[in-house]
Amino acid sequence: MSSQLAASVVPEEQQARSGTYTLLGAVLNSPCSEQIVDLLTSIDVTGVSGESLPWNKLQGAIATADLEELAHEHHALFVGLGRGELLPYGSVYLTGFLQEKPLADLRTDLQQLGFEVAENTHEPEDHAGALCEVMGIMAGSPDDFPHDTQKAFFSRHMGPWMTEFFDDLIKARDSGFYRAVGEFGRAFIAMEKRYFEMEV
Repeated sequence: MSSQLAASVVPEEQQARSGTYTLLGAVLNSPCSEQIVDLLTSIDVTGVSGESLPWNKLQGAIATADLEELAHEHHALFVGLGRGELLPYGSVYLTGFLQEKPLADLRTDLQQLGFEVAENTHEPEDHAGALCEVMGIMAGSPDDFPHDTQKAFFSRHMGPWMTEFFDDLIKARDSGFYRAVGEFGRAFIAMEKRYFEMEV
């Protein structure tokens, strides 16, 4: 996904939300690159409370894996021979089928928000990673996408199903590193639900 937006000063909280969404999008959309591994292991979580996101578990999981193992795991979970163990699409979780009405509704909302699908994109827009990328852009551009806009998008296209998806990722037979991603993602979605329940 891409959006043509002017740069502006972004509050620290929004930067943190944006960065977390972007990271989740990166690890869900494609096998972890060396850059992602380096980024994850370089994040300083000193002093992070136990009630917040499980950064330590995520960092520990990626520190014990190599890129070939991570690529194999990603392929088994999301690609497979014909299909992966999981189908990380909103339409599947909301209707049981690929490319149903939730995807059409999402495409309408994305167009109205000014998002365009990148030319090299082969996945439907309701892929969990793509939605995290969109929220990462929105959280990082609060002047263009204010709180109510982010809340409406999250509540319509992510909140109703992504906790279930991350639960399935935790339980998946082929999950190793991605079990930690599932636990991290589930905690972050819960945090976002609480965030959007607050009056701003």
